[in-house]
Amino acid sequence: MKRKGNIHSFFGPKRKAKEIENEQLSKVDGGHEVKGERKDEEGERGEDEVEREGKEMEGKKEDRDELKGEREGQQKRDRVQGQGDQGQEEVTEHSGDYMEGVHHQDEDGENKREDEVQGSERERERSEPSPAISSRAGPHDISKSRCEVPMQPQRGSFPKTLQGGARRSFQSDWYKTYPWLEYSQSNNSAYCFACRHFSLPDAPRTVFTSFEGYCNWKKATMKDSGFHSHARSEGHINAMFAWRENKKNLDKNSSMFGLMDEQNKKQVAENQYYVKTLAEILILTATENIAQRGHRESVDSEKRGVFLSMLDLVGNHNPIIKKRLEQQAKNAKYTSKTIQNEILECLASMVKEEIIQEVKMSKQFSVIVDETKDAQKKEQMSFVLRYFYNGVVHESFLEFEVAEHLHAAALSEKIICFLEKHGLEYKNNLVGQGYDGAAVMRGTHAGVQAKIKEVAKHAFYIHCSAHCLNLVIVDAVKSVADAGNFFSLLEQMYVFMSGSYVHNKWLEVQREMFDGPPRELQQLSDTRWACRHIACRNVMDRLPAIVQVLEEIASENHPQRAVEARGILAQIDLNFAGSLVLFRKVLSDSKFLSDMLQSKTVDYAKAVELIEALKETLVQYRSEASFDEMWSETLDLCQRSNIDTTQRKSKRPRQTTKVLQDTVIHSTLGQHVVPDSKHTFCVSVYYPVLDNMIGEIGRRFSNTNCDIMQGVQALNPSSPTFLREDAVLLLAEAYDSNIEDLKHELHQTRRVLDRKKGENESPTTLMEFTRFLDPYQDVFYELFRLCKIAVVLPVSSASCERSFSSLRLIKTYLRSTMTEKRLSSLAVLSIESKRTKALDLDKFVKRFAEQHGNRRIQLL
Repeated sequence: MKRKGNIHSFFGPKRKAKEIENEQLSKVDGGHEVKGERKDEEGERGEDEVEREGKEMEGKKEDRDELKGEREGQQKRDRVQGQGDQGQEEVTEHSGDYMEGVHHQDEDGENKREDEVQGSERERERSEPSPAISSRAGPHDISKSRCEVPMQPQRGSFPKTLQGGARRSFQSDWYKTYPWLEYSQSNNSAYCFACRHFSLPDAPRTVFTSFEGYCNWKKATMKDSGFHSHARSEGHINAMFAWRENKKNLDKNSSMFGLMDEQNKKQVAENQYYVKTLAEILILTATENIAQRGHRESVDSEKRGVFLSMLDLVGNHNPIIKKRLEQQAKNAKYTSKTIQNEILECLASMVKEEIIQEVKMSKQFSVIVDETKDAQKKEQMSFVLRYFYNGVVHESFLEFEVAEHLHAAALSEKIICFLEKHGLEYKNNLVGQGYDGAAVMRGTHAGVQAKIKEVAKHAFYIHCSAHCLNLVIVDAVKSVADAGNFFSLLEQMYVFMSGSYVHNKWLEVQREMFDGPPRELQQLSDTRWACRHIACRNVMDRLPAIVQVLEEIASENHPQRAVEARGILAQIDLNFAGSLVLFRKVLSDSKFLSDMLQSKTVDYAKAVELIEALKETLVQYRSEASFDEMWSETLDLCQRSNIDTTQRKSKRPRQTTKVLQDTVIHSTLGQHVVPDSKHTFCVSVYYPVLDNMIGEIGRRFSNTNCDIMQGVQALNPSSPTFLREDAVLLLAEAYDSNIEDLKHELHQTRRVLDRKKGENESPTTLMEFTRFLDPYQDVFYELFRLCKIAVVLPVSSASCERSFSSLRLIKTYLRSTMTEKRLSSLAVLSIESKRTKALDLDKFVKRFAEQHGNRRIQLL
C-alpha cells in the first residue's frame, strides 16, 4: 500500500515469535566469530574452508540485520502513524531502503530521504538526554559525553590477536578514513563516537555501541562488512548528520560568543584606560599641590576647575576620552567629587601600604609627631615613621588627623590608635619617639612620651634637636641686651626698606654701587633663628648702599620718612657693625648644623658629632686672636660704609650712688653701658654671646651623655669608644638584647674589621657600619639589631614641619572646606610624591573596581 508522505507495511501474525528469534540470532552473531577463531586455532579446518564459512556467516548476518532493520522500521512507522501529520515527515532512511528491497520500488523515496533524516533528527532532539551525559555506556578510556571528541590514541603498535590464521591488530591509520572511530585500550575494541552519543533513543544497538565493542580486525576494512557496513547503516547516517549539525551549532555559538567576548574585552579596556586617565590627572594635581575642583562645575560654567578642564583638554587629543565624555551617561562619567575622593583614597592607601610593608620588614621603627593649625583653625597632627630599609633610613609621612583635645591622654591615645590601625607591632618594635619641647609632650611623669613608654617600654624619647639648637640661639640673644637691640634694628630696617618709595630707591642705589642683581633684605624668622644668618649676610654685604639710601631720604622734605631714616641712621654705628660681623659668623656655623639636623638620613651619632663640633668652634672663637680678627673685619666694614669709628666722649660723667661711694665695684649696677670701644664691645657683647651659647648647648643637649647615647656612640666607627664592650652593653641592656651572643659578635666583628682595614673597606660612620653588617645580619643578629635601633632613633621632627608646609599649600583659604579624608589623601600623595608617581595603575584599577560598590562601568 502506498500513500503520499508515508509508507505502510504490516508483519504477519507471528510477529512476537520472530522478535524472539531475532534476539536469539543476535546472541549467536556475537559468538560466531569466536567459534571460527577457535576452530582455526585447533587446525580442524583449512583456511579456505574457514573463509567460505565466514562469507556464509556474513551473508546470514546481513540477512538478519536486514530483517532486524525491517522490524525496527515497522515499529517506527507504527509510532509515526499515531502522531498525525508531524509523524508523516519522520520516516527513517533505513525504512526506505527496506521498502525498496522487499516491496516494489517507491518512485519518490530518494527525493524524500533528506526530509526523513531531518525529521529523525528533530525527533532525536526532542528526546535526547543532557549534552553532558552519554547515552551509551562504554569503557572508562573512551568518550563519556558528546561534549568530548573521539578518543583516538596514537600508538606505534596495538595489541595483536589471532584471527584467520594470522595475528591482527587495530591500526591508527583507520582514524583518517573513519573520523568517527574511537579505540579503547583496555578492551582492545573500536567504537562509533557518533552512534554512541548522537543516535536516536530507539535506534538499534550495534556492536559499535555495545560495551564490548568491535574487535574483528580481519574484516574491519572489508567492503561488505566491518567499518564500511556500519558507515552505510541508517542509524549511523542519522547519527553522523546529528553530529555535524551539533558541531555547526557549537561553532556558530562559539563564534558569536567570541565576538561578544572580544567586544566586551574592548569595552573593559576602554573603561580601564578612562579610569587610569582620571587617576593620572588627580596624581598630577595632587603632587603639584593644585586645586582640582572649581566653584561651579556645571557644563555652562566658564571655570569648571583644573580637573575637569584638564580632562576636556585630554579629550580634545584622545578620541577614547572624548567619546566617553560625550556619549557616556551623566552618572557614569566618574568626575564627581565622590569618585574623586574614592580614587584619591585608593591611591593614598596603596602608598601607605607600601610604607607599612617596609616598616614591618624592617621591624624596628620610631614615630615622630607634631601638631599645627590649618586654615580652619583645626589642630592637625602629623604622623611620620622613621625606619631602616634596603640600606637607607626613611622618614615617611602617613597621614593627618584632627586632634580634638590637646591634653596628654588624648594625644597619646591618638598615637596608639594610629599604630594599631596600621597593624604595627609597637609594643616591642617601637624604639624611639620624637616630639617638640612642649610640656605636654616631654613631661617626664604625665606627658605623652611617658604614657607611650608605659605600653612600649623601648620607646626612648628624644627632644627635637633642631628645636634645641633654635632655643640655644634664642636664649643667647635674650641674655645680652645689645644683641637684642641689634636684631630689633634689623627688623626696623627691613620694614622701612619695604615701603614702595624707599624700595625703588633701594634697588636703584644697589644697581649703581654693585654688580649683579640687587638683593632684598630678609624678614626675621621668629621660629628659625638659624635662618637669620641670611638677613645678617645681606645687610653686611649691602651696608654701604643702606647707609646711602638712609642719608638721601633723611635729607628729603618728607617729614615722616626723614625722621625714620635719621633714627635708623643714628643707630648704625661701631657697635652695630661689630654685632653684625659677630652674628654673621656665629649664625653661619649654626645654620650648617641646623640644616644637617633637619636631614632625613642623619643619625643620632652624626648629630652628636656635629653638635660637639659646633661647641668646639664656639670655644675657639672665645679667644683674643679670634676677637682681633673679628674687630679688624668690623673696622673695614665701617670704613667701606662711612661709619664713624671714633670713641664718643660722654657729655657728663656717670654718677655713682652715694651708698657705694666708699666701695669697690666689680660688676655693673644694672645700668646699660653702650659699647663705644674695642674693649667695651669685647667684654659686654662678644664674650657674653659666646659664653651663653656654649652654656646652652651643654644644657640643651645634655641627654647625649645618657646610657643610650653612649651606646649609640660606641657603634660609631669614628668614635674613640667604637665597639667598646661596656658602652655597647649599655645600649643592649636598654633594649633587652642577648648579652652573651652580643659579646661573641663584638669579638668577631673586630676581627672582620681588622681584615678589612687593608682593603680600604672599613666603615667610617654609623650608617656605613650598619650597611656593612647588613649582608651578615643572620650572623651578627644582635649587633645588627642595635645598629638599626641607633640609626632609626629620631634626630628631629623636621619631617613633620615639612608636612605642615604641604598642608598650607593644600588646605588654603579657598580650599578650607575639604573633608579630612581628602586632605589626608592629598597630603600623602603630595609628600610621598616619588612613591605616588611610581604606582602601578593596573593594580590601582583592579583595587578600585573591587572597592567601589556602585559600579556604573565594567572594569574587570
